[in-house]
Amino acid sequence: MDDVSAHFNPMAPDQLANPYPLYERLRRERPVFYSPTFDLWVVTRYADISEVERDTAHFSSVGSLDARAEPHPEVRAVLAQGYSQFLSLVQSDLPDHTRVRAVFGKALSAQRIAAMEPTIRATADALIDGFIRDGKADLIQQFAYALPGFIICDLLGVPRSDMEQLKRWSDDKTALMSATAPIEQLVQCAHGFIAMERYFREKLHERRSHPREDLLTLLVPQSLGGTAPLSEQEAVCNAMDLFAAGHETTTGLIGNGMWLLLNAPEQLEAVREDPSLLPNALEEMLRVESPIRGFFRTVTADTPLSGVTLPKGGRAFILYASGNRDETQFAEPDRFDIRRTDAKKHLAFGKGIHFCVGAPLAKLEGRIAFEQLLRRLPGLRLRIDEAPVHRPYFMLRGFEHLPIAWNVPA
Repeated sequence: MDDVSAHFNPMAPDQLANPYPLYERLRRERPVFYSPTFDLWVVTRYADISEVERDTAHFSSVGSLDARAEPHPEVRAVLAQGYSQFLSLVQSDLPDHTRVRAVFGKALSAQRIAAMEPTIRATADALIDGFIRDGKADLIQQFAYALPGFIICDLLGVPRSDMEQLKRWSDDKTALMSATAPIEQLVQCAHGFIAMERYFREKLHERRSHPREDLLTLLVPQSLGGTAPLSEQEAVCNAMDLFAAGHETTTGLIGNGMWLLLNAPEQLEAVREDPSLLPNALEEMLRVESPIRGFFRTVTADTPLSGVTLPKGGRAFILYASGNRDETQFAEPDRFDIRRTDAKKHLAFGKGIHFCVGAPLAKLEGRIAFEQLLRRLPGLRLRIDEAPVHRPYFMLRGFEHLPIAWNVPA
C-alpha cells in the first residue's frame, strides 16, 4: 500500500506549489507520522497541534530551532565561535518564558505599536512611490520585504541602511534551522549567523553608554546596566529573533494574501470598496496560506498522540499549514472567504504561551499595506508573462517573487 507520509517534503516542487491535497490525505490517513527523511514526528490535525501547544511539559520549545543542532562538523566548527546555545523567547519553556515575555510586553505594548501607524503608512507610500509609474513590480522584492524590514529596524533602533545585510543574515539563520541546503552553503550560512550575533552584541553594548527609545535599549541586561532581567546571551538571541520574526510573517502575509486576492477578483473588489473588511480578510489570509508552515518541539517523555507514541528525545513538527485547513475545524477549509466568521481561530501565530507577541504589529502592517496598495494601484493583477516563485524553505511558506501589474494612474 502507498504510505502517504513518504511523500512529505515541503521543498518538493509540487508541494511548494500546492501542498494542501497531500496535507488532506495525511490528516485522514496518517495524522501523526515519522519522517525518516527529516527525522521528525509530523503532526497534521488541528486538535493534535493544539494539544502539543498546550502540553509544554511533554513538548518543549527549548533548543527546538537551534541552528547548532546541525550535525555536520564543519558547520558546528563555525557555530562554535558564538554562543553555545540559542536562548530566545520562542525557544523557552516556563518559567523562563514568563520572564522573557515580560520584556517583550513592554517593548511591544499596544500603545507603542499604535503610535507607529503614521510611520508604517508613510513607509508604505514611499515604497509605492518608487514603482507606481512603472505599471509593474515584483511585490515581494520591491515592497513586501522592505516594509516590515524597515519597521523592525526602526523598532530595534538600527539603521534602515543595515536592513539588507540583516535580511541576508536572517535568511542564513532560517537555512540553518532547516539544514537541507548543501554543506558548502550551510557553512556560509553559519558564518552569517555568527556575524549577526556579533552585530547585535555590539549594538547592545553601545546602548550601555548611549541608551535610546528603542527595543535594543529595553533588551540591555541588568548586568550591563540596563533594565532587562536577561543574560547578555539571551538579549542577543532575542534581538536576532525579533528581527527575523518582525519581518518574515508580514512579508509572507502580504505576498500570500495578495496572491489570494488576485485569484479571487470579487473578494478583491469587495475589500477595495469596503476597507473595513480588511481585518477579517487578513485573518483568512493567515489561515489559508500560513506564512509560518509550522514549528518544532522536542518530546521530553514518551507521549501518545492520536494513537502514535512519540518517543522521548524525538523532534515534533506541528504543521500549522495543515491544521488551518482541517475540515473538522473549518467548513470548506480550502475555500478562501474574507467574510468567514471563524477565521480568527487559525494557528498561524501559534497558541497558548507561545502565541506570537508581535501579532498585533504584523496585522497593523498588513492592513496598511493592503489599504495603500489597493487604493493606489488601480486594475491590480498578476502578470501573465512572469510566474510567481515560492521560497524553498522548510518552515516558511511564501513567495520569493510575485510579479504584479496595474493601470498607471494618469
